[in-house]
Amino acid sequence: MRTLARWEPFRGATSLQDHVNRLFNDDFERRGEESSLTAWAPAVDIYETEHELVVKADLPEIDPKDLDIRVENNILTIRGERKFEKKVNEDNYLRVERAYGSFARSFTLANTVNSDAIKADYQNGVLTLNIPKREEAKPKQIKVNVAAPAMAASASGR
Repeated sequence: MRTLARWEPFRGATSLQDHVNRLFNDDFERRGEESSLTAWAPAVDIYETEHELVVKADLPEIDPKDLDIRVENNILTIRGERKFEKKVNEDNYLRVERAYGSFARSFTLANTVNSDAIKADYQNGVLTLNIPKREEAKPKQIKVNVAAPAMAASASGR
């Protein structure tokens, strides 16, 4: 003999609101844990032009004296530190989302760049590195000579 079980679609499930709250709480708690564990890494854009490689790094409120830019074994490393200002009592902060502390970013450079001629500029919180390419790495235009067709030359000779 079979018994009929009444179908209850939401039996055993918590409310949608509980699921959403748990999802966001877990995500934010994880981010809070990660932010205290992971190092700060500023955002970087790298692009190439015909004559150079350009690196732009967002480094707001960093004293240029706290930046260390080096190239060793074709690896470009940008190091620095954004210091937490103590002008305001920490107890007065309602929210602190920006990252502070030391950072380091490293990028492998191609052999086609001239690392001895890098120029660094820091303006409006953006560090711009211009890394010129070596002359032999720059594109060269090759002119194609077009010879007159042999048939046209022999036809005009008649």
